[in-house]
Amino acid sequence: MSEFAWLESLIKTELPDAHIEVTDLTGTKDHLGILVASDVFKGKLLIDQHQILMNILKEELKMRIHAVKLQTLTKEKFLQTKG
Repeated sequence: MSEFAWLESLIKTELPDAHIEVTDLTGTKDHLGILVASDVFKGKLLIDQHQILMNILKEELKMRIHAVKLQTLTKEKFLQTKG
């Protein structure tokens, strides 16, 4: 199980179809790179996609997470980048 399973679970609560990849950017487990691919992002501006995630993370940003680098994609775009 991933050391960030708690974070993946939190995101999936709001975005059940999401593919999530979390990376520890500094080794401190509080500066995170978070990639989320979800069809919820279809037709939304990048700022709106990021706002969705920031709303999900807002409580954790007060306590456990110091900084995040977000990457959001639709599932179709994610599959294109991995193909």
